Amino acid sequence: MAAQKPLAIRMLEQRKIAHTVFVFDDSIRSAAEVARQTGMPPHQVLKTLVVELDPPKAKPYLVMMPSDREIDLKMLARSIGVKSLRMATHADAERHTGLKVGGISALALLGKGFTVLIDERAAALAEVLVSAGQRGYDVRLATKDLLTLTGAKGVQTA
Repeated sequence: MAAQKPLAIRMLEQRKIAHTVFVFDDSIRSAAEVARQTGMPPHQVLKTLVVELDPPKAKPYLVMMPSDREIDLKMLARSIGVKSLRMATHADAERHTGLKVGGISALALLGKGFTVLIDERAAALAEVLVSAGQRGYDVRLATKDLLTLTGAKGVQTA
């Protein structure tokens, strides 16, 4: 069974970072549905979006934001000082990250050269639930640990 444990969970265990694993049906792809399944408030369940410069150059950004919010790409672009952004298609998000949509996780992509951004409101929370890098697995951890591990920069997303 340990061989099937997602990389992000193994990394948290190796680094002795307190976390709680949530396992649910891997057909669930929406962070809002994950909130319902886990009983976590939707604003504490973070979705990870893959956002590209428009036109695309370099690696895309990984943007963690509350599941109950929609991203405002113009606001995010202003927040990070770029002219224009666009959402990556599902196919492009999977190609860039090597992970399936619904399982994209900044924790699973440490050291892969992605710039990680987090909604300022989410960054202020005590703990959050994020994908563990595989559909059907999420982890709850202290937001400060998530920020330390990913180097995420707080931004305005909505």
